[in-house]
Amino acid sequence: MVRYGTAAARWVLLATVLGSGMAMLDATVVNVALPQMGRDLGAQVAGLQWVLTSYLITLSALILIGGSLGDRYGRRRVFLIGAAWFTVASLACAVAPNLPFLIAARAVQGVGGALLVPGSLAIIEASFDPDDRGRAIGMWSGLGGVATAVGPLAGGWLVTAVSWRLIFVLNLPLAALVAVASRHVPESRDPAAAPKIDVAGSSLVVVGLAGITYGLIQGPSGQVVAAAVLGTVGAVALVGFVVVERRSRHPMLPLSLFSSRQFTAANLVTFVVYAALGGVLFLLAVDLQQVLGYSPVAAGAATLPITVIMLTLSSRAGALAQRIGPRLPMTLGPLIMAVGLLLMVRIVPTSSYGADVLPAVVVFGLGLALTVAPLTTTVLGAVDVGRAGVASGVNNAVARVGGLVAVAVLPPLVGLTGAAYREPPRFSSGFHTAVLIGAGLCAAGGVLAAIGIRNPARRPPEPVPMSCPLDAPSLRPGGR
Repeated sequence: MVRYGTAAARWVLLATVLGSGMAMLDATVVNVALPQMGRDLGAQVAGLQWVLTSYLITLSALILIGGSLGDRYGRRRVFLIGAAWFTVASLACAVAPNLPFLIAARAVQGVGGALLVPGSLAIIEASFDPDDRGRAIGMWSGLGGVATAVGPLAGGWLVTAVSWRLIFVLNLPLAALVAVASRHVPESRDPAAAPKIDVAGSSLVVVGLAGITYGLIQGPSGQVVAAAVLGTVGAVALVGFVVVERRSRHPMLPLSLFSSRQFTAANLVTFVVYAALGGVLFLLAVDLQQVLGYSPVAAGAATLPITVIMLTLSSRAGALAQRIGPRLPMTLGPLIMAVGLLLMVRIVPTSSYGADVLPAVVVFGLGLALTVAPLTTTVLGAVDVGRAGVASGVNNAVARVGGLVAVAVLPPLVGLTGAAYREPPRFSSGFHTAVLIGAGLCAAGGVLAAIGIRNPARRPPEPVPMSCPLDAPSLRPGGR
């Protein structure tokens, strides 16, 4: 075990922050680069959707398997394999000669991300002394947030100054640093890890998500028969996935977790809120560039207040939820997000950033900050301590699937197909409809939280000896 503040601790933090930061970076910089990618590769709106969703399909489907592989074969080893895999795929993205090649490389990149994301936090949990884990996780989270904040600005600058291809090349030096730092990371395994990897379950969920996504994206683009066939195959695969998980002795998704009303409700809120977040931010980055004429750098900077607010207020929101319970923050947070999205209807070609874009982004960020920390705490608190890692992985996967579905469904639903992103009036109209739908999703999340989330019951304090009041026991959460 390493202690916080030592040289060994700094190496562990450097490796894990950079590793997870690569995956975070790609999740933020690609949105900013989409219009330029579309112009260079001759992509339609469906092509831009696939650049995002191909990554999300493999990442969402395999993130639980990634954690299981680390537990069984060594977290450091699997983490390093993920970093190498992600790097090779990033290089393939950077040299992509056409759109199909880029989409395929992004899918491969998602596999690497599925090995990196769960491994980084698991390494910290296994490496640090129990007394120092809280500080280490806080530092990991904070520095990861900085990577998320820097991503759109760095990506926008690279797109403007050189080419969108450099946003993928950026991962190469980061991966080299991960490799160097990982030499100082102790190896760890879980002796109680499942003896078998759920290959059948992971295969079915990949086929299911890919088939459904194809149907949702390509059907409105005119490929009706192929979309119907593959969409049906995807639906059948997802049904098969549920059957396999119910019968498996070592499932990647223990369905018994959903017997907890609190866990189920929290994940439903996660799905609708992250669907709104993923779908709207995808379209906002394009709208700012194609309709308002922002440069990629300006478009990246436009959403920076969301990250700043998250970094500043998330811990306070978590403390508030601990004090008063998660129900009120998780109800108000999505409703405030809905107000922020409604304000985005005011974003038109003549809008100014200070008067129209910034207020909407700030209100949306405030709602998001009020939602995320209580949501995460609720998910982990709804299960036994021994299943917290699986619960966190499930919630992470649900969030990614929510974003995946939104990016696939929202553009065709609001009429943004074909070359719509090259037609500012048409794109602006579709964007306004999309933010209204996003606002409805967030409002639904608030209602779900109000109905489904319960504050933990608090036990009354035990009698306090008058002679030693400082020995009074702390209050502990009781029931669900």
